[in-house]
Amino acid sequence: MTAGQSTRRGWLARAPARPATGRRFWVLLAAPGMLWLILLFIVPFYAMLAIGAGQLNVVLQTPVPAWNPLAWSRGNLLLVLHDIGGTGAFIGPIILRTLGYVAAASLLSLLIGYPAAYFVARFAGGRKGLFLVLLIAPFWISYMMRMLAWVDLLQTNGYLNRGLNLLHIAPVNWLGGNPVAVVLGLVYGYVPYLILVLYAGLDRIDPALIEAGRDLGLGRARTFLRVTLPLSRQPILAALLITVLPMLGDYYTNQMLSGSAGTSMIGNVINGQLQAPGLQGQGAVLSTLLLLVLLVPMIYYVAATNRSAREAA
Repeated sequence: MTAGQSTRRGWLARAPARPATGRRFWVLLAAPGMLWLILLFIVPFYAMLAIGAGQLNVVLQTPVPAWNPLAWSRGNLLLVLHDIGGTGAFIGPIILRTLGYVAAASLLSLLIGYPAAYFVARFAGGRKGLFLVLLIAPFWISYMMRMLAWVDLLQTNGYLNRGLNLLHIAPVNWLGGNPVAVVLGLVYGYVPYLILVLYAGLDRIDPALIEAGRDLGLGRARTFLRVTLPLSRQPILAALLITVLPMLGDYYTNQMLSGSAGTSMIGNVINGQLQAPGLQGQGAVLSTLLLLVLLVPMIYYVAATNRSAREAA
């Protein structure tokens, strides 16, 4: 046996050990994230389930968690379902109102965000970095500060009403329970997320495909409708997902810009129940139901992404 053959056999004998080493490396690399997920999501989520399926201390008006799943009760669930669709239900109309607000805000955000993202991806040129910094700049300011700026804009003597006075239009009480103010606040708060996701998707579209459409005789409008828009379907879906989900659970925007019962959203109901004595269990159940509803679009997005990947392959 030559020295080269001996070396080759020794290498082959040691080769199977490499995949095991690689698996251990990736497990160790993922361990901090897994620990973070367990401690800050799974454990709090189970605590929420235990409170929602637990009992109520009638004397102290505090929830008594049921940590054993075999001891879970349906009492809070039945109360919440009755409040959603039973006699004298008050949560059902609030859910419909929330869906209406979120649909309007998402559509308006898409109408504002898509042209902005398209411009940066296609026409910004050497100034693309500058525009990206401007798009990211809102994230450097806390959401509360941005909402306070919106309050200053919409108050009775704010800049918007001053502009209306210049046009000889009576001032509007924007902050007195006006649904338009709530929808505009949602758009203002979440449109940066949508623009960034759209930009990331539009920037990956191969310019050669757009040029091919132009070479085949399509005008700018038809090229956009037949080439760019279909190719941006997944970015649009991802952008809407990343904005719609937090909008559905939002309570702070309505609280800052309205505070009226006539514009309450489902997040305001959950926040009120979690702070009211004796209603924490119902708030936990309602939070769980909202989470289950939000899982539906997330599963659809994952399925649609996998289907698109298979078609592309």
